[in-house]
Amino acid sequence: MDTALALDTAACDRARLARDARFDGVFFTAVRSTGIYCRPVCPAPPPKPRNITYYPTAAAAASAGYRPCLRCRPELAPLAQQALAGQAVQRALALIHAGFLQDQPVAALAGKIGLSARQLQRLFVERLGATPGQIHATHRLLLAKQLLTETTLPVTDVALAAGYNSLRRFNTAFLQGCGMAPTVLRRQHHPLAADDGGLVLRLGYRPPLDFPRMLAFLRKRSLPGIELIGEDSYQRVLGTAERPTLLRVTADPKRPELRLQLGAVDPRLIPDIVRRVRRVFDLDADLQQVHAALGDEPLLGRGIDERPGLRVPGGWDGFEVGVRAVLGQQVSVAAATTFARRLVDAYGAHLPGMPSEFDRQFPAPDVLAEAPLESIGLPRSRAATVRALAAACASGQLDFGPGQALEDFVARCVALPGIGPWTAQYIALRGLGQPDAFPAGDLVLQQVLGHAQGQRLSERATEARSQSWRPWRAYAVLHLWHLSGTFVGEPS
Repeated sequence: MDTALALDTAACDRARLARDARFDGVFFTAVRSTGIYCRPVCPAPPPKPRNITYYPTAAAAASAGYRPCLRCRPELAPLAQQALAGQAVQRALALIHAGFLQDQPVAALAGKIGLSARQLQRLFVERLGATPGQIHATHRLLLAKQLLTETTLPVTDVALAAGYNSLRRFNTAFLQGCGMAPTVLRRQHHPLAADDGGLVLRLGYRPPLDFPRMLAFLRKRSLPGIELIGEDSYQRVLGTAERPTLLRVTADPKRPELRLQLGAVDPRLIPDIVRRVRRVFDLDADLQQVHAALGDEPLLGRGIDERPGLRVPGGWDGFEVGVRAVLGQQVSVAAATTFARRLVDAYGAHLPGMPSEFDRQFPAPDVLAEAPLESIGLPRSRAATVRALAAACASGQLDFGPGQALEDFVARCVALPGIGPWTAQYIALRGLGQPDAFPAGDLVLQQVLGHAQGQRLSERATEARSQSWRPWRAYAVLHLWHLSGTFVGEPS
């Protein structure tokens, strides 16, 4: 199948000629005369139209024999969301980007989402122009290319970070995919190190991004001792008690990118850290699609006009988000933060030698499963709910891994005592980054949506109102929460 036929060539032409960053990662331009593929924002002089083929993914261009451009660097493009119409493909992609195919065959990936390997291969080729294996291989290669370009990590560590267990295999794959040896690319660049000697990585997104507003949302819900969120940066401690390290995220003032500064860390953890940062700031969102789906609703259209860069702030860890959501049941955000501080102080591991702002780890599920949480002031029923959630996570009954169907995750959550649909949907929204999560029982949503009629909508009416916003209802939630200050006070 010629995957270029699935793209709107005229629209791609306009975006490419305008170097429109809103289309970054939505398609890639392959140039037959040079044998390379580029992002729509590539600064190189436009090639002749007769030499151009458009592909929906970098992997599709790579599988057709093209190499990644050294100027625009396709590894910096945000992931596309064109597959959201196909939930199975989107779930499989999430698992691939989390490294599922590192140790598992495609058949296991297909089985995890309820398809045969043949069905999954067919869907991937039809929608993405490449097989799951090709998507995985390109993803690894581009990560390695970024680390070689932007860091001083030894080539062996780059290979480990990108998932290559053999340096020889890495060298062979890189030479085939990029047309040069890793050491040759390394010599062409002089990366900057962080002030502490750590890594600095560029994380691209499709504009607009309202970074200050995302920081404000996260700051209000931050975990003391673990996170420190200022006016222009997000900082967090991570790693193990034996080897803690810090990360810092800031916005690039000149490019649609965030800057990730990362201290000394096991290189094999880098892909997961990058994925988490991208989820926290929702960097792969395609707001053109979101706004097109929500803009016909006058209330949401107003929200989009007022806050065009609003995205869904995620959580660093699903279990943290889940516990924080339970702590926040029936209390204010400030009260929930107080409970979170007490919980971390009482049960979080202490990190000796770290600054006081970053001297704690969030307690593990097996720690909280038996903890007498009433001692920190929690009501008995809510303490029992936290323990039930922790026990379910410790036993594997509930997890926050990628590739889950929203309905299945919510069903497993509400099976736990004390967790209803609102809490489950909120956890899915922030802990899993589910773009269609929608807590219809939320009081603020019901009040804002019913304000024009002078009454609060019922949960059923709120759910019905949201159906036309699928699959982007989580973005509607954020807009409605922010609009709530106009109608009913600050969002909870």
